[in-house]
Amino acid sequence: MLLLSLAWQSLRNRKVTTMLTVFSIALSVALLLGVEALRVSARESFSSTISGTDLIVGARGGGLQLLLYTVFRMGSATNTVKWASYQEWSKNPAVEWTIPYSLGDSHRGFRVVGTDENFYKHYRFRRTRQVEFAVGGKPAKSSEAVLGSDVAAKLGYQVGSKLTLTHGMGAAGIMDHDDQPFVVVGILQRTSTPIDRSIYIELEGMSAIHVGWQDGAAPEPGEESAANKRSKEDLKVEAISAFFLRSKSRVDTLRIQRDVNTYLPEPLTAIMPGVAMGELWSTVKYAEVALEIVGGFVVLVGLLGMLVAIYTTLNERRREMAILRALGAGPGKILGLFLMESLLLAGAGCALGVGLMYVGIAALQGLVESQFGLYLRWQGFQPEHGVYLGVVLIAAVLIGMVPAWRAYRNTLVDGLSVRV
Repeated sequence: MLLLSLAWQSLRNRKVTTMLTVFSIALSVALLLGVEALRVSARESFSSTISGTDLIVGARGGGLQLLLYTVFRMGSATNTVKWASYQEWSKNPAVEWTIPYSLGDSHRGFRVVGTDENFYKHYRFRRTRQVEFAVGGKPAKSSEAVLGSDVAAKLGYQVGSKLTLTHGMGAAGIMDHDDQPFVVVGILQRTSTPIDRSIYIELEGMSAIHVGWQDGAAPEPGEESAANKRSKEDLKVEAISAFFLRSKSRVDTLRIQRDVNTYLPEPLTAIMPGVAMGELWSTVKYAEVALEIVGGFVVLVGLLGMLVAIYTTLNERRREMAILRALGAGPGKILGLFLMESLLLAGAGCALGVGLMYVGIAALQGLVESQFGLYLRWQGFQPEHGVYLGVVLIAAVLIGMVPAWRAYRNTLVDGLSVRV
């Protein structure tokens, strides 16, 4: 207790230096824990983009590619799935529900997804969250569209706005479907998933804008216009890009996956989204390691600042050390005093850093979610945080050994003689 009291009084006598050092360590700790929270949130946001779906089925090809273009809207489908095949699997007794996806068009850089009412009814993300409308509702006609929140915000669209779709993506688009505009009838609430950056239309609407297209070639003039005169029931869906599927049991999932992968009428691939996401995340795991390394170096810089702050005061404190020796404190006590000061500085910095981290998450949560689509989950104090703080405190004691050893040597040399 005596060493603790002496260390506390010594730090109080150097208030400005002490506060700056504590604040420096606090910022370092806050950044370290913030980076960890960001890493965990990124992984959870990534893995919870789709929930409740047992299988994703598409044309034969790579599983990661299928995951990327269906869930994350990255890349393009290698081929299509025949509508007859989709209907056969959707009516399978072991299947609880399916969600068809038709891709390939865009609007000003945003992907267009053709689907049906099952998407609004069954799609889940972050375990149990359902797609909900901020305004408007589901499309009822083939010429109606629903916008993700980012699309509506960035393009300034509202319910009633008209938009023209492009065949293909962005600058690579083949042509605009000028004679078949879509009317916005709904805008979805923010989900912080790729849903926010997508436009949703009916499957029949996707078929309507491609009437007359043969093997990807544009139709003759007048053929597309004829589609506008057809009702939703008259428009025939020929093929889709992929579909999501939920089975009635885990055993059914494995059986259906095997049956899909060996389906004779056409080559198909069925993947489990959770497994595919694990494989995808493992390919970018270096990003996690990089974040952890950055956080470690940030803390190291803060602790080196503490070393500099203590070390530069050694000569000024030789008189103080001599007085303590005169009062009976041995070199070991002097060594312990400096180590205690290092521990107090690091402990105060850790406590303040944890507070700053939680304040930062609370303040930036909405901004990060709206600007970057990353959901920062309020995690509370986690066991990993305790491990990190323990490492910081141990590192602080080890670094504090440098000025402590120097002070120890000084007291041995100085004895009771004071150097000024």
